[in-house]
Amino acid sequence: MSDHANAEDAVTARVMRRLLPFLLLMYMLAFLDRANIGFAQKALQHDTGLSNAAFAFGAGVFFVGYALFEVPSNLLLHRVGAKLWMCRIMVTWGLVSAAMAFAHTATAFYILRFMLGVAEAGFFPGIVYYLTRWFPQSARARALGLFYFGAPLAFIFGSPLSGALLDLHGALGFAGWQWLFLVEGVLASIVGVWAFWYLDDDPSKARWLDATQRNLLISRLDQDAATASAHGPRSVLAALVDPRVLVLSAVYFLIQMSVYGVIFYLPQQVAALMGAHVGAKVGFVTAIPWLCAVLVTWIVPRYADRHAQHRRLAVLMLVVAGFGIAISGLAGQPLVSLIALCFAASGLIAAQPLFWTFPTHYLTGAAAAGAIALINSLGSLGGFVAPMVRTSAERIYDSTSAGLVLLGLVAVLAAIAIIVFVRPARTSAYTPGKRAKAS
Repeated sequence: MSDHANAEDAVTARVMRRLLPFLLLMYMLAFLDRANIGFAQKALQHDTGLSNAAFAFGAGVFFVGYALFEVPSNLLLHRVGAKLWMCRIMVTWGLVSAAMAFAHTATAFYILRFMLGVAEAGFFPGIVYYLTRWFPQSARARALGLFYFGAPLAFIFGSPLSGALLDLHGALGFAGWQWLFLVEGVLASIVGVWAFWYLDDDPSKARWLDATQRNLLISRLDQDAATASAHGPRSVLAALVDPRVLVLSAVYFLIQMSVYGVIFYLPQQVAALMGAHVGAKVGFVTAIPWLCAVLVTWIVPRYADRHAQHRRLAVLMLVVAGFGIAISGLAGQPLVSLIALCFAASGLIAAQPLFWTFPTHYLTGAAAAGAIALINSLGSLGGFVAPMVRTSAERIYDSTSAGLVLLGLVAVLAAIAIIVFVRPARTSAYTPGKRAKAS
């Protein structure tokens, strides 16, 4: 291994240590604030009289507001910088999430869920785009994989927290579900203010890197950008109508249907398996599948980067997830269902950082910001459709397992779509284990 390659690895490792823990914290709070209604569901419905259909619509309408404002939000991030825009996103979504504590009618519930989507729009694609400004292609799956720890960690630590907050029912005159929204929303706003002081927009502004490290990293990123420009659209408009972007949007739609069709109802599913109500005990058990997801998401993207197997492993993870989702609904024994949920969570989380290496391989600059946002916005509509599709399947077939079987099939369909429509990426000049010689 050359000295140049060693230096690049050292800089990448330092950037990971600096950025990924904080970005993880941000994503954990984002995931908590969009998925905590899964914990609040029964208590919220009991106190407000929301029907199952009304809850499903409110859970999903978040993604409508989210999808409508994704692209303009990410283009603004590209223009004004990540530190300012991420601060704005987190502060506003935290305030809206806290306001959910006062959603006592169906109308208020719908409006606040929609506004939460508007406030959070641009967060996830903004982070994906932000990571392309800091990590070369050869390390991107690892960086995205570490970032994706935020989803399972949100449930590992957030599930017990959410359960404990629900157990505060009656404290200071607030219901447990009100404490849930208030505390987790305020936490997001606090971290948003912190983000303004902690993040740097790009390596050129990072005072925690010395001049040699900055120049080395910028040179490597410029080389990747030049390669991407040669194979992908250069303008925002061209990127938004690029057939590859539209295909990836459809694939991501299927993935997100599976993800949120499971996530929104996971606490209730685990509670039913345990024969208990949703509280701290159920919260701890709900964290088990996400512990498995952390382990798998640590291993798989690293292996994919090392052996350039992102596409094949993405397919494998989605197939594993699909069977896990379906078996969790069909198995008659709680332990088997819980093990199946571990496979489902692991596959769904590990597949996503691999997926995001597909568009970031050939997109750069404003085109990348716009296209990543479009893929995420159209894909996230799967989160809008999923609760209603799951509820409808359960009603039509009069079976609680029907919705899970359908969601499992959707995950397998996403895997098939990758096989058919997503072409293997061109090999770059620099990959771990096959390093280009220093010039």
